[in-house]
Amino acid sequence: MKLRLFAAVLAGGVTLGAAPAVQAHFILMQPPSWIAENQLGDPQKMGPCGGTTANPGVPTGVVTPAKGGEMLHVHVKETINHPGFFRVALSVLDRAELPADPEDVTRDSPSGPISVSGKIERDPKPPILVDGVWEKHERKPVQEYETDVKLPNINCDHCTLQIIQFMEGHGVNKDGRFSYHHCADLKIVANPMLPIDRAWPGQAKGKKAKAKK
Repeated sequence: MKLRLFAAVLAGGVTLGAAPAVQAHFILMQPPSWIAENQLGDPQKMGPCGGTTANPGVPTGVVTPAKGGEMLHVHVKETINHPGFFRVALSVLDRAELPADPEDVTRDSPSGPISVSGKIERDPKPPILVDGVWEKHERKPVQEYETDVKLPNINCDHCTLQIIQFMEGHGVNKDGRFSYHHCADLKIVANPMLPIDRAWPGQAKGKKAKAKK
């Protein structure tokens, strides 16, 4: 998978203290997020698509058009760096289709569990598109990451593309445990020259899948 890394500098830097105090944040640059994000990418802790218990987020109403069977450009910007990896998944009819956050391995600490690793699906199947993207195991300067992800050849009036970041060496977040979450709403139109990908929900011949409100 082709990806490009762009070095950036986080104003003021990051204090690397005890693991539970270190946060990670990212902004979903492309496709546009379904909720408004601040300069850190917040609110983003709660699964499956961001927000927090205190702040569910303000919907943007943006739905990005996309073509089935083609590549979709994904661009994220770290605002606070952290070891770990990213995963991209897609729901078609309902966000309940999105997978659970990665299964984690933890170690004990005086302040509670700290993540050691998260399970990566090396041979991803629907609803996961790619997993273990931009994997790293040490803290580095904040960066922007870009890659192209192939979409299934499906029809979908209101799909949800989910991008999550699993964090290693991190204490438990109340809303998201060890993962941060962003989503984008998509309208996918299948390429009529390609077969429909029946592994995805709602792909009855000649019909478009409509997401539940």
